[in-house]
Amino acid sequence: MNPPCSQAPVYLSAMGMVCALGNNNQQILSGLLSGNRGGMIRNQQLIPGRDLRLGIVEDSHLLPAEQQSRNNQLLLTALATILDETNRLIEQFGPERIGIILGTSTSGTLEAEAAMEHYLAHGSYPEAYDLRIQEMGDPSRFLATHLAITGPSYTVSTACSSSGKVFASARNLIRSDLCDAVIVGGVDSLCRLTIQGFSSLESVTDGYCQPFSENRSGINLGEAAALFTMTRDPAAIQLLGVGESSDAWHISAPHPEGMGAEVAMRSALEDAGLTTKDISYLNLHGTATPLNDAMESQAVMRLFGQQTPCSSTKTMTGHTLGAAGALETGFAWLLLSELNQQRKIPPHIADLPRDQTLPTINLACEKAELPAVSPHIMSNSFAFGGSNVSVVLGRSQ
Repeated sequence: MNPPCSQAPVYLSAMGMVCALGNNNQQILSGLLSGNRGGMIRNQQLIPGRDLRLGIVEDSHLLPAEQQSRNNQLLLTALATILDETNRLIEQFGPERIGIILGTSTSGTLEAEAAMEHYLAHGSYPEAYDLRIQEMGDPSRFLATHLAITGPSYTVSTACSSSGKVFASARNLIRSDLCDAVIVGGVDSLCRLTIQGFSSLESVTDGYCQPFSENRSGINLGEAAALFTMTRDPAAIQLLGVGESSDAWHISAPHPEGMGAEVAMRSALEDAGLTTKDISYLNLHGTATPLNDAMESQAVMRLFGQQTPCSSTKTMTGHTLGAAGALETGFAWLLLSELNQQRKIPPHIADLPRDQTLPTINLACEKAELPAVSPHIMSNSFAFGGSNVSVVLGRSQ
């Protein structure tokens, strides 16, 4: 075993994902850089009477799951990309030295809805229904069982910051020598409970979301899964910093000046040993709700001014809630990978005019590139209850 080291660097040796942009890394990166909104599909079934755009994963992109929940199907589809690396790590270290930490906010709620309807109609649940699939801990339990991994395994559920916070938790497992590698990431599937809940908060738009636009009127919701293998063995992409905060301002509204968001970003920079000038691109939380965009733009302006290119990628995937932190950190991984040979960054897609009441941060509406040397990317995820996280990735030296 390696000796414990509280400051040992950790690396993200492989990454796989599935979202509205596709189910393989090259396809997703291509769509991300071209501003592809083709996966934002209109749906009238989840909320009768409303024709919403949602970031839906096509059924043809999903692999079957032993226990049928859409969450588990999304997980297995993301796992397929990293399966070779996962198997290598299991063989190298043994299943008891591999951990699993995932984030989610919906788990198997979609299937629970159908099971409850069956119960109300027939007085019993469907014969094949397994209550465990609706528990928040099911994604990590399912993946551990599927891979026969026996190391530490648990799920984080802090709403939209869930799968951003898992990176700090997984790193702690490695640095404390409880694990030699960790499968880390997040997953969320669309369901009526979530969509109608956000609709009742008047946070959902019928059209495309428009982050930081004067005309923004709410979010598009989506579904996704993203998984990484984290190890102390050097790899091309390094996890440099994670910053967390909890401002607890309001159960569903952020601090109006973005104080908690600023603390998370500052903490991530400090953890990474970087300054704001070192960040080449900032992936914004950017939900297109009036309050979130207002507070995030203030926090970003105080830290970064107008120097750092930034954009919201939720215009192409929808807000994937508990999966958003891992998904958008996955975008950072792709941007830093050898697949992105032209060093492009995702465009910020929103109609004009920009909201003139907000600070004028450097939204990357025009073509922008990562530097050829030492690029660093930060990704923000901010959640209900003021649960905030920022993650910084870079290429290893």
